[in-house]
Amino acid sequence: MTILGAGVVGCGLIGSRRAAEAARHPASRCVAVADTDIGRAERVAAEAGARVARDWHELIASPDIDVVCVATPNGRLAQIAIAALNAGKHVLLEKPMGRNLDEARAIRAAARAAGRRVKVGFNHRYHPAIARAHGELANGTIGTPINARARYGHGARPGYEREWRGNAELAGGGELTDQGVHVVDLLHWFLGPPRDVYAVTQRAVWPLGELEDNAFAVLRYAGGAVASFHTSWTQWRNLFSFEIFGTAGSLVVEGLGGSYGEESLTIALRAPEGGAPLTERLAFAGPDTSWRDEWDDFITGIGAGRAFLGDADDGVVAMATLAALYASARSGLPEPYGSRRSGDP
Repeated sequence: MTILGAGVVGCGLIGSRRAAEAARHPASRCVAVADTDIGRAERVAAEAGARVARDWHELIASPDIDVVCVATPNGRLAQIAIAALNAGKHVLLEKPMGRNLDEARAIRAAARAAGRRVKVGFNHRYHPAIARAHGELANGTIGTPINARARYGHGARPGYEREWRGNAELAGGGELTDQGVHVVDLLHWFLGPPRDVYAVTQRAVWPLGELEDNAFAVLRYAGGAVASFHTSWTQWRNLFSFEIFGTAGSLVVEGLGGSYGEESLTIALRAPEGGAPLTERLAFAGPDTSWRDEWDDFITGIGAGRAFLGDADDGVVAMATLAALYASARSGLPEPYGSRRSGDP
């Protein structure tokens, strides 16, 4: 078995998770980590059995590193990812794929030019209830999808405007970019890219300047399906809900574990004669394994030369959808996906 050496840039909560998974996986090892906070890097390195690089430049130049995980604020994702690709490394890039569509396309172009692979950190695809729901839809359990509805949010916290997510230059967008990109990616995975979108953003509570703390969206698809979602930093109690309705039933995912509540999938099959549907609720208790499963998909996909979920094309579609949503929010009008104003994916 080929063991891939991994380097992690950014040792915050997500980077520490990636380093732990790289150290734990049988086909990878965590070689080095880098962070502007040396103390934080030293703690993550000690836990993962890795060394501390002086900076990300030194890390990506290391010949014993084959894959680089970039887990920095959004404003640094593209620069580091492109440099790592140019250095011949495969890259796992945390969502979103840069701050905007131009950065996402530049990352994809760099990967193609270097002949290397990019995975975007859409770990929600690996939550067991969501993955099971996707399988049920693909198997025709609920018939042809007709609409979808999602809600996702938390309550932020005082001082958010002083953190990088409250800095427009570092974040690129507000809550629509932060958590909304997960919803956009899931809708793409379940329904494909939209035909056109309509969005309203809101600055309701938090003093974030130009950044939104709420976003509301409606997306229409070529086959006739319609989706809506609300993503919020004023959801005072953490919430995740993702629903797909089809001609023969529905799939409802609630919770993500932890503070979002127990993860579950409710499968409802429509009674042709009318009345209450036949329902089955599946509970997925236990720790969050999405980070483990995503790392496994990434590493084994590279080793076997096979496709994995959430590749560079998926990341670009998500950013193109966000671009269209923001264009609609600015104009107050529906926006075609891939239009001149929002950008061609």
